[in-house]
Amino acid sequence: MDWVLITFDAFALIAAIAALGVISLRNPVHAVLCLILTFFSVACTWILVGAEFLGVALVLVYVGAVMVLFLFVVMMLDIDVAKLREGWVRFLPVGLVVAVAMLVEMLALIGIKAKSMDPLPANAASQAADASNITWLANTLFTEFLLPFEFAAVILTVAVIAAVMLTLRKRTGVKMQNAGEQSRVKASDRVRLVRMPAETPAPAVAETKEAQP
Repeated sequence: MDWVLITFDAFALIAAIAALGVISLRNPVHAVLCLILTFFSVACTWILVGAEFLGVALVLVYVGAVMVLFLFVVMMLDIDVAKLREGWVRFLPVGLVVAVAMLVEMLALIGIKAKSMDPLPANAASQAADASNITWLANTLFTEFLLPFEFAAVILTVAVIAAVMLTLRKRTGVKMQNAGEQSRVKASDRVRLVRMPAETPAPAVAETKEAQP
C-alpha cells in the first residue's frame, strides 16, 4: 500500500473541499478560514513530494502575510462589522474544524516522512540538473519563466491597487484628503502675516495717584 499516494490524495481532497468553501460560503470570516486551510493543504502536498521550499514559502508568505492583507481588505469593505462581531462564538466551530484538520495534516506529514527510510525525491528535474531543489527553482524561475513571473507580479500589484480603490468612495460626513490640492498648496495659502501697531499703555502708577483726593 502506497501511503504517500494515499496521503497526497487526502491532502488534495481537503484542499479542494476548502477551496469550494471559499467561493460558496457567504460569511467572509468562514471564507478566510477555509482559504487558510486550502493554502496549508497545498503546502503539505508540496512538502510531501519534496518541494520543501515551495511548501514553507506558501505557509510563510500566503498564510502569514497575504491572509492578513485579505482580512484588512475585508474589514475595509462595506460590511456590517458590528453584526459580524455579534455572537463571535458561532465562528468557533469552523475555527476548530480548520485547526483540527491542520493538526491532522501535520501529524500525517510527519508520520509519512518518519516512515520513509530514505528522504523523498526532491524533484525529477532538479535531480537531472544535479542541483538542489532551491537552486533549480531559482534558475528556472529567473531564466525560462522570467516573463510569466513579471506578469504575476504586475497582476498582484494591480489587484492590491484595485482593492484599495474600491474602498475610496465618497461618504457623507467623512473628511477625505485631496492629494492634488495638497500638492498645489503654496506658502501664502498656509501662513498669513498680520501686522499690528504697537501701543504703549499709560503707566498704572500715575493713574493711581490721580485717582487719590
